[in-house]
Amino acid sequence: MADTTPEEAPEQQAADTTEIPAEPTDDIVTTQHTLTVKRKKLAYTAKAGRIVLRKEVFKDGKSEGLKAKAEVFITSYTLDDADPGERPVTFAFNGGPGSSSIWLHMGLLGPRRALSGDVDDPVPPPYGLADNPETLLAHSDLVFIDPVSTGYSRVAGGEETKDFHGFKGDIESVGEIIRLWVSRHQRWLSPKFLAGESYGTLRAAGLAAHLQERHGLYFNGLLLISSVLDLGTLRFTEGNDLPYSLFVPTYAAIAHYHGLHGDRPLDDVLADAEDFAAKELPYVLSRGARLSTQDRAEAVATLASLTGLTESYVDRVNLRIEHVRFFTELLRDRGLVVGRMDGRFTTWEPDGGREHMSDDPSISRVVGAYAAAFNHYVRAELGYENDLPYEIINEDTFKAWSYAEFEGRSVSVVDSLSAAMRANPHLKVHVAFGHYDGATAYFAAEHVLAHLQIPEELRDNIDTAYYPAGHMMYVHEPTRVQQSKDLAKFVKKASNR
Repeated sequence: MADTTPEEAPEQQAADTTEIPAEPTDDIVTTQHTLTVKRKKLAYTAKAGRIVLRKEVFKDGKSEGLKAKAEVFITSYTLDDADPGERPVTFAFNGGPGSSSIWLHMGLLGPRRALSGDVDDPVPPPYGLADNPETLLAHSDLVFIDPVSTGYSRVAGGEETKDFHGFKGDIESVGEIIRLWVSRHQRWLSPKFLAGESYGTLRAAGLAAHLQERHGLYFNGLLLISSVLDLGTLRFTEGNDLPYSLFVPTYAAIAHYHGLHGDRPLDDVLADAEDFAAKELPYVLSRGARLSTQDRAEAVATLASLTGLTESYVDRVNLRIEHVRFFTELLRDRGLVVGRMDGRFTTWEPDGGREHMSDDPSISRVVGAYAAAFNHYVRAELGYENDLPYEIINEDTFKAWSYAEFEGRSVSVVDSLSAAMRANPHLKVHVAFGHYDGATAYFAAEHVLAHLQIPEELRDNIDTAYYPAGHMMYVHEPTRVQQSKDLAKFVKKASNR
C-alpha cells in the first residue's frame, strides 16, 4: 500500500467512514385494547407502522434481488381469539388523490373517533377523542392504508414519487400492500372487503379487478362511500355537458337545505330535479343555437327554480352551472358561500364578487378536529412515533397525479368493475350517497352504476343507501350511526359465513 501524505489523510479518512444508508425495515408497533359494544367487551390488537414495499430489480435479464421502493403506513385492528377463516377483514382508504385514510379511520370505521361536531354543534379546539361503539371492528377486522406521500407513507431513499403518483402506480402499490398483509396474516380464506371514499372508490374498483387478475385474490364486497367511478361525470370541461345535468339534483338539495324551496318536502324537490336533469335539460343543452327562444326561457325558469339561483344568472351562464361557481353564487346576497364537500356548511366570503369561493367550510371546519385526534391517538394510544408530518391531504400529490393510461378518454373504472363482477359473480357492491355532497354528486354516481356492463341478474348485487349529509357523511351524527348499521349489515350478509 502506498503511503498517505498528511494532506491526503483527512480526505482518505472521510472516504473510509462513509456508510451506505441502511435498508429500511418495517417499524410496526403492537398494542392491546378493549372496547365495549352493546355491553360486550371486545379485546383487539392494534398494529401501527410502516411496511417496506419492495420490488424485484432486474439488470440485463438477471435478478438483483428486492429493492425498497416505499414505506407505507398502515393501521390494523384484529379481534383477539377470532377464527381467521370466519372473520372478515376490510381494507380501507380515502381518496384525493392525495388524502390519507384519516377520514374513514377516525370518522366512521375505527374503534376510536374524532369529535368534530357538525354544522349546528361545532366542537371548539382543542377537540377530543371518544370510543366508537358503532365501529365496523365489531363485525370485521380493519386495515387502514395511507398511499405513498399521504400520512406517514413516503418513497424510499433514491426512489421517485412519480412511480406512485398516478392511477396505475397507485393501484399496484396499494394492491401489493393488501397482498402482503393477507399473506403474512394467513387471511387468504377470510371474507375480504375493500372500503373506499371518493377517489378511493375509483381505487377500490380498480383494485378489485387488478388483484383478481394479477393474484387470483377475490373479494366478497366493495364499500363505496361518496362514489366516483367515472371522472367524466364530475369534470366541468368544455364540450362535456354531462355534469351540468347530473349535478342539478344536488344543487336542488342544497338550495332546499338553505330554505330556498319553502316548505316543500325534500323528496318532492329531488323528484322534480331528477326528472328535469334526466330528460329535459340534456335535450336543451344538446340543441345549442337550435333551441327556440321560448324553450330556452322555459328551461332557464325551471333550472333557476330548482337550484335557487336567479333566472338572470342561469341565463348568463348559458344554463351550464359549474359546481364551485354554484357554491359561491347561491347565498351571495347573504355574504356567504356553501361548502363543496358538504353543502350544509357555510362561511363568510370577504370578496362578494368572487367567482370561486376562497374557502370550503366543510373542510376547514372539521379538519382541525381530525388532525388533533389522530396526531394524539397515534402516539399516545397506538405507541407509534415518527417526526414526519402526518400528511392529511397532500395537495402536491393531487396536482402531480398522472392519468396517462387514460389519454384521450375519460378516467373511468366502469370497465374494470364490470369485468370484476362478471368474473366474480359473488362480488357485492354497497354504494353510499350524501344528498348534500357537492364533490361527488349522487345522481352522477347513479348514472354510472346504471351503465355498468353486467347482466341483469348481477344488478341485485348492488346495494345503495342515501343519507341527509355530505361527502364525509358521517360528520352528521344520525347518519354516522345509521351508516354504521348499514355497513355492518352489508358485510355480514356478503361474508358468506
